Amino acid sequence: MSGRARLTLYSAAATLMAACALLPLVKPATWFLQAAFLLSLQSGVGALTRRVPLARPLTVAAQALMTLMLLTLVFAQQQALAGFVPGPDAFRHFGDLLQAGTDDVGRYAIPAPLSDGIRLMLIGGVLVIGLAVDTLAVTFRSAAPAGLPLLALYSVAAGLSGGGWAWLWFLLAAAGYLMLLLAEGRDRLSQWGRVFGGAPRSQGLDASSGTVAPVRTGRRISAVALGIALAVPLALPALDGGLLGGTGTGVGSGSGGGTISAVNPLVSLRDSLNVDEDRQVLSYRTNTDDTQDMYLRIVSLDDFDGTAWKPAQRHIEDVPDTFPTPIGLGADVQRSEIQTRVAAADWYAQDWLPMPYPASKVNINGSWRYEPVGRTLVGDHGQNTRGVQYEVTSLIVQPTAEQLANAPEPSKALKREFTKVPSSLPAVVADTARKVTAGSTNHYEQAVKLQDYFAVNGGFTYNTQVQVGSGSAAIARFLKDKQGFCVHFSFAMASMARTLGIPARVAVGFTPGSPQADGSMSVGLRDAHAWPELYFEGVGWTRFEPTPNRGSVPEYTQTQTPGSDSPTVPKPSTSTSAAPSTAPSASGNCLAEQKKLEACTSQSALATVGSKDDGTPWLPILGYTLAGLLLLVVPLLPMLWRIRQRSVRLGAHGRSEADAPAYTLATWLEVTDTAWDYGIVPDESQTPRKAAARIVRLGHLDAEASEAAEAVHRMAAAVEQVLYAPHPRLTTGLAEDARRVADALHARASRTARLRALLAPRSAVRVVWATSAYWAALSARLAARRETLLRRPSGQNS
Repeated sequence: MSGRARLTLYSAAATLMAACALLPLVKPATWFLQAAFLLSLQSGVGALTRRVPLARPLTVAAQALMTLMLLTLVFAQQQALAGFVPGPDAFRHFGDLLQAGTDDVGRYAIPAPLSDGIRLMLIGGVLVIGLAVDTLAVTFRSAAPAGLPLLALYSVAAGLSGGGWAWLWFLLAAAGYLMLLLAEGRDRLSQWGRVFGGAPRSQGLDASSGTVAPVRTGRRISAVALGIALAVPLALPALDGGLLGGTGTGVGSGSGGGTISAVNPLVSLRDSLNVDEDRQVLSYRTNTDDTQDMYLRIVSLDDFDGTAWKPAQRHIEDVPDTFPTPIGLGADVQRSEIQTRVAAADWYAQDWLPMPYPASKVNINGSWRYEPVGRTLVGDHGQNTRGVQYEVTSLIVQPTAEQLANAPEPSKALKREFTKVPSSLPAVVADTARKVTAGSTNHYEQAVKLQDYFAVNGGFTYNTQVQVGSGSAAIARFLKDKQGFCVHFSFAMASMARTLGIPARVAVGFTPGSPQADGSMSVGLRDAHAWPELYFEGVGWTRFEPTPNRGSVPEYTQTQTPGSDSPTVPKPSTSTSAAPSTAPSASGNCLAEQKKLEACTSQSALATVGSKDDGTPWLPILGYTLAGLLLLVVPLLPMLWRIRQRSVRLGAHGRSEADAPAYTLATWLEVTDTAWDYGIVPDESQTPRKAAARIVRLGHLDAEASEAAEAVHRMAAAVEQVLYAPHPRLTTGLAEDARRVADALHARASRTARLRALLAPRSAVRVVWATSAYWAALSARLAARRETLLRRPSGQNS
């Protein structure tokens, strides 16, 4: 197998090894075999066109055309001409499939089913990345930049999948890339000939295997680098993870220390919540009959940057036998203690432990840590909730409206931390908060009015199909459109409460769930919920429910308070896991009547929070990655072309007398082009001797670089010898002389001239000249051919 054929094989293998990171995203994995087969055909076309040989752009165009035809044959055969030639109908079908695939990505949890749209996105993405890798590594003989598309493929896949097998996908992707680099290095080394052929083994050649020492050294360096890259991440805290899928919250270890990283748990919710089938997440039994306030709280989001809420970086410690009294909870507030046994589903794996709030004791096996500010438990060293069973002792806190209304001001430190709002928050948020709460005499009245504004009298609707946007203006847009999910309601109320000076945060977890015949409660994916928690001194962190038709409104917010004209809020159903209607309304709104009839669509309430759109943007990510690669590569094309030309001219050539003219003239052309790059425009009318003197004079090589001047004159003499001698002889050392001249010109040039010579070499204009000459010659040949066809042969009678 030739070196280039081997490099082609390795580039395809490297692409497939990086694509293995996509395997956990979709089931079944039959698409991978199809992608491998199509990729082999794409690579085969490249190998054939390079053997013709075709110009490099034509090779890439042939591969791209074959890729399009293969995708058409597989995905749009009925819409294509002859089954594989794409036409307008085929492209429209591709667009429909991609749109359907994007919708499926946002709808299904990982692993998603292998729909036609998702299959096109996966196979098409692998083929596009494979074409980019083959183009860089094989067609343009530069394997190092081929790591960029491989990195893009691996990063997108690994960022979405996560899980305990991430190390394996990294190992495969890294091994494929290193294999590609070694293949290119071996191929380049083989073109140099047996440079060390006469050297003893101790000087670099393994006599038994014929392997040159640089190759063995490269293997060792690659192995060490790969080992370090694998080992170092294992010693660092992971930063990925989510609430309903994936692990890896950054947790320190040791007794009584460490931190929990400020990752956004909402990012991972969309794939697990936005599903058609409501799967059971938890089941629990409790010794209280009143379960309407049994919210299973996972984590609190207390860091608000204007765009999203997320957990702040907190100190964690060993789980205490008994949790301390909740902050701010006074002795005069009524409370009762309950016991709850919880069992998590075998498939449900996430870092934070769902518990009734506030918990005072937890009995659980495994490696867990305690975060005291949020009173949450987080898994350590890969610990997650998959299949765990645990018992929680918690409090049901029942403050009165009077106690909340008479709550004193909290401490300055607490108020400073939990009333912080960013400067980017639109002014309409604070203005609306003041307008809604006008006439209130205390923070409790303000909180109740905010809750009623969203849940009762503000004209808001719970709509699973709404797109409220993202960024700093998202809350302002939500206040204008008045449609959204529970997270939009909780985010907006918490933000508005902070502008009024009320300490606020957002809690994420589950509503109580649905009662079962055996007396247990079942919590499904659609019971996922977010709600605001506001702090009142003497009571502590207190739950509010601004989302209409979701969860249960706390009893202490339903009593008429002095100065409040808000109506009494009725209690909605305690269960939020009803099955969705088979024929939802076109608007997607969930009205109270529909809720009572259990005819609401129950798409995840958390699916759009902490994200920028309604689906995981695989296609935009891929498009942006390729666009970024183009923006990076296109400006560097003159430099890459110049490097390639220099390598060809000064690289391996024949060493016989017959090769002397071509080799000598190529090295001389390299010297004149190098001088041109540094501002010495070549003069074709001069003899080689005069041209050499001109380069020495204009390049200032005679004064401080006599060796370079001698090198130029030696090369000029060699050129004259091959041009005018009856029997041209091969002159040794020309490549070294050319490099010596280039180094001297570089040393004498200014910094600006050096950058110009590197990034925008003047001699790159030869590409335009060559293209123009080729086009002129082609036009001339076509014109001659046309004239021959039109001319009647002599002696032919009519």
